[in-house]
Amino acid sequence: MIYEGKAITVSMIEDGIAELKFDLQGESVNKFNRVTLDDLKAAVAAISGNSDVKGVLVSSGKAVFIVGADIMEFGAAFKGSEEDIASWALESNQIFNAIEDLPVPTLTAINGIALGGGFEMCLSTDLRVMSDSAKVGLPEVKLGIMPGFGGTVRLPRVIGADNAIEWICMGNENRPDKALKDGAVDAVVADAALRDQAIAMLKSAIAGEINWQARREEKKSPLKLDALEQMMAFETAKGFVAGQTKGHYPAPLTAIGSMQKAAGMGRDGALEVEAKGFAKLAKTTESAALIGLFLNDQLLKKKAKQYDKIAKDTKKAAVLGAGIMGGGIAYQSALKGTPIMMKDIAEAGLELGLSEANKLLSKRVEKGKMKPSAMGDALNRIRPTLTYGDFGDVDTIVEAVVENPKVKKMVLADLEDKVAPETIITSNTSTISIDLLAADLKRPENFLGMHFFNPVHMMPLVEVIRGSKTSEEAVATVVAYAKKMGKTPIVVNDCPGFLVNRVLFPYFAGFAGLVRDGADFTKIDKVMEKFGFPMGPAYLLDVVGIDTGVHANEVMAEGFPDRMKADYKSAMEVMFENNRYGQKNGVGFYKYEKDKRGKPAKIVDATTYELIKPVVADAQEFSPEDIIARCMIPMCIEIARCLEEGIVDTPNEADMGLIMGIGFPPFRGGACRYMDTVGMANFVALCDKFADLGNLYKPTDRMREMAANGESYFG
Repeated sequence: MIYEGKAITVSMIEDGIAELKFDLQGESVNKFNRVTLDDLKAAVAAISGNSDVKGVLVSSGKAVFIVGADIMEFGAAFKGSEEDIASWALESNQIFNAIEDLPVPTLTAINGIALGGGFEMCLSTDLRVMSDSAKVGLPEVKLGIMPGFGGTVRLPRVIGADNAIEWICMGNENRPDKALKDGAVDAVVADAALRDQAIAMLKSAIAGEINWQARREEKKSPLKLDALEQMMAFETAKGFVAGQTKGHYPAPLTAIGSMQKAAGMGRDGALEVEAKGFAKLAKTTESAALIGLFLNDQLLKKKAKQYDKIAKDTKKAAVLGAGIMGGGIAYQSALKGTPIMMKDIAEAGLELGLSEANKLLSKRVEKGKMKPSAMGDALNRIRPTLTYGDFGDVDTIVEAVVENPKVKKMVLADLEDKVAPETIITSNTSTISIDLLAADLKRPENFLGMHFFNPVHMMPLVEVIRGSKTSEEAVATVVAYAKKMGKTPIVVNDCPGFLVNRVLFPYFAGFAGLVRDGADFTKIDKVMEKFGFPMGPAYLLDVVGIDTGVHANEVMAEGFPDRMKADYKSAMEVMFENNRYGQKNGVGFYKYEKDKRGKPAKIVDATTYELIKPVVADAQEFSPEDIIARCMIPMCIEIARCLEEGIVDTPNEADMGLIMGIGFPPFRGGACRYMDTVGMANFVALCDKFADLGNLYKPTDRMREMAANGESYFG
């Protein structure tokens, strides 16, 4: 044994080959934490001092190569100054330089996944062989940062500037065919042959049959592009990326700028440029927000895994109420392998539901994401029915009939008598109280909410709503079923609107107040879209459906009359009274006409201004800052209330609910992260500035306490 540590071992295997194996003790995967880096430094030093070594094979003792850096550990380093972070990155890079400078050929055998620092480790060796099930990539931009272990230096010199820009700015996990085509790896082999083929290639390099020295020199030299070629590659990319990110995500542009600045430099100078860019990004609010989202996601997965311990498996499901929503739910369940009954009271409803599922599956086939045979299998998992005849062995049922409490209660009472006592029944309600719906049920412990967002196949979130009598086993079973469907479940407690709609409608109320006071709804949309939302509030109401919005608003006003019951007629109500329901019937705040792709394109409609004239003040100009404040303050205060009332357990889950449920700007991290960024003292002062607008703008006592004590949601 040449070296033995807690994360790495080095041993001689055959013909002068030393195998450097990553196998982090106590972990299911390899990752770059302090222990691993320290081990790597010591292991490379041991190899360098051993004259018997003729070549180095880098491998993994786990099912994956290296998943990347330990963001929990290294995130703490981001609290230092830019200079400190840059120094840390350069110090770490000396370890990878030492690998690259070994006096013998080096080769990495890539199994499973090699992402971020894991793939940068691969790039530091002379040769790379990849198994045909592996994935490689540099996804750092998705965390608001850029590669910091030499990725922006080595990758463009290995695969060319254009390809490297794509890999780094897209942050994708690349499959073997893409990696081989672009030149990121030298060979792709079957999983079972990876080790043997890697050793064979390394032996060829040792024998001088592969010019590994030339490959290494190219990685350490300036890019082979003249001034014009550099300008074409980097400036064109900057323009495209700026258009895509709209100035909200600095990481891709900083990465391109670093690669451009370092293009004419050798390795060491280029690494200094990378370290400065990495450090600059590490101190941005966008990085804090996106890393926060990553950690939030880890928390959600951990909580969902805990529920697995008591969950019952949903082997057969059912949905009541076909149509678009029911068809979407049936599609999602069948796509992910769970057979589902789809019941309706009319053949027309079943036909609509099946048509929706068929349409969604056909699109997957057209895009090459699914084979026709797999589509047939998925459709066969959906069984339409007009009766409850085969509901005796259904494990989990989703009621998705019309959003009317009387209708739902009638359907649920009828259903409960047709299923086994242990069957879990859920309601896909967006606003109606779970306790209200459970009031007349015989087994309320088996009843809860399972709120899907529309369109089901695109929206990742499912709200799992616990009623006051819902059992933990029922909650766990529905969480597990949502995961099985490929969704992200967030468990919340019962209240009007639950989490997402409860927080969304104060935002709409802020919008309504602005329009009442003379703001142009098109300008509000533009400001909030520039703030980062995929669509402004007027456009969003049109997409949701004005009729749906009015109904939900009534539920919220009844549930929270002190702040959500308006004392004026809103523009949304005027739209509703004039049968302008939005996209669903072609006219709402905007008119909708189909574009060349057959999708609804919004057009500003002068009639809207005429219709709302009686309920709005004379036109006024509002600053973008005031528009943002008047929309965001009610939303943020309501999320604070949800946390204080225990509707949602943690700010992590609250923020993820908004990101996945309403498209809250990811680079802002969610409403709680947004308040942390502003600072609670500053946020409360902003609320007080708009105090004359009523209780929607009145911060809670706890928020004032946080402001006084310098507290934040994420510490």
